[in-house]
Amino acid sequence: MDRRRPAAGNGRLTTADPRLWAVLALALVFLALAGLFLAVPSLGALIYGVPEPTGIGRAYLRAIGARDAALSLYLAGLALVATRRAVALVLAASLVIPACDLALVLAAGTAAWWQVALHAASAGVLALTALWMLVPAPGDGHAA
Repeated sequence: MDRRRPAAGNGRLTTADPRLWAVLALALVFLALAGLFLAVPSLGALIYGVPEPTGIGRAYLRAIGARDAALSLYLAGLALVATRRAVALVLAASLVIPACDLALVLAAGTAAWWQVALHAASAGVLALTALWMLVPAPGDGHAA
């Protein structure tokens, strides 16, 4: 057996596992956010919690969109071909994103409570989903 590609039931997500669909839905949310930041940076700034920059500063908002698009693709790709442990690792490592976003909007002092709450909720969703990935699937008999 090729150890680089574990079989289903050996730590991989299957279409019967709701965690696969949860991660794909999360990837879709990040892809939608990416599209928003790339297409309408002013609305992205409003949601993010910073004043809309002008001129070249708008490029930073689009960089947020590119970051979210990459995260979306990482999550979807891993959910489809890797182990739950790999998905959990990327989700856990991705906690850096909302943590830094939260620090940035708090430091800017321009965010409303709901904008701060969105970044905190994002961190919570990533953390809980990462932990959920480590729960053995029914019939596995072992951890991810």
